Amino acid sequence: MIPISKPVITEDEIKAVVDVLKSGMIASGPKVKMLEENLKNFFNFKNVIATANGTCALHAALFGLGIKEGDKVLTTPFTFIATANSILHAGAKPVFADIDEKTFNIDVDAIREKLKKDKKIKAIMVVHLYGRVCKMDEIIKIAKEYGVKVVEDAAQAHGAKYKGGFAGSFGDAAAFSLYATKNITTAEGGFVTTKNEKIANKIRTFINHGQEKIYYHTMLGYNYRMTDIEAAIGIEQLKKLNEFNEKRRKNAEKLKQILKNYDWIILPQESKDEYHIYHQFTIRVKSSLRDNLLKTLNENGVGAKIFYPIPIHKQPFYKKLLSEKNSLPVSEKIAKEVLSLPVHPLLNENDFDTIKTAFEKFKKEFLN
Repeated sequence: MIPISKPVITEDEIKAVVDVLKSGMIASGPKVKMLEENLKNFFNFKNVIATANGTCALHAALFGLGIKEGDKVLTTPFTFIATANSILHAGAKPVFADIDEKTFNIDVDAIREKLKKDKKIKAIMVVHLYGRVCKMDEIIKIAKEYGVKVVEDAAQAHGAKYKGGFAGSFGDAAAFSLYATKNITTAEGGFVTTKNEKIANKIRTFINHGQEKIYYHTMLGYNYRMTDIEAAIGIEQLKKLNEFNEKRRKNAEKLKQILKNYDWIILPQESKDEYHIYHQFTIRVKSSLRDNLLKTLNENGVGAKIFYPIPIHKQPFYKKLLSEKNSLPVSEKIAKEVLSLPVHPLLNENDFDTIKTAFEKFKKEFLN
């Protein structure tokens, strides 16, 4: 089976971990600081704070921006549930805006409509889904107009760009995940970025038990720290990020060539303003065909998968939680059509042949 994702782990990462284990410093220490500095330099971020995972990074970013109980945060329903859960962790309430069916990202016009109607919204949490950056210039403009903060959930967008700017460089704060399936990984792990030094210091205290200095606690904090073992992996992975992303882009082009003549498929695209890093290669398939296609692909050795089959506002927990009815037709439609194919850097020519054969088999069995 061709896996939907596979981390690229080499002797570099293995040696780095062994060196940390031998050093005796395996908790949060010098390697975490080194990773933070390397991330700052690579992306030209002003501040980077390493965290235990991407969800912790989202929670910490919201805390740093002063989001609190009684506030509302506008976000997308078409994403992994951690995005919305982090808003609840901060004591705030998520409000959902629909998505653009071409990009799968939050719709700019829908943002404006929600902000017009609800003055309790204090922040927008955008998600750069599947490795494609939202229309950040327009979103920042709207946020300034309504006086709300912007948090970027860049968990799937390491190195993705919009109009020359990196994901994570646009908002008041941004959160990244370094989970095993991401374009670079530390196994678990994540980090927060912000241009504001005061916010960065607040976040550092928050993720370290509310400690400003050893045994001096000024707030209720959490243990959201990264370990040196994880950071050692991340240091090596970051060196290869450009290589990994370019390989994903080349693999995406190969997939487009295989699928371009199937008129029942809509392929992912990118505009001249974007640099898509294809965390996922996600196609749209007619809803009447999608599930049978998934079954055929899986049965023929292609680890295709659906991200995300149920929008967050339709999840059982959120249906109970949300008092108002949410009509988000684009998100609901797209959730029935999307299907992601393997695009990771370890794919080889035999894998592409397997994918091509599986699609041809599906066409013969279901469309002839």
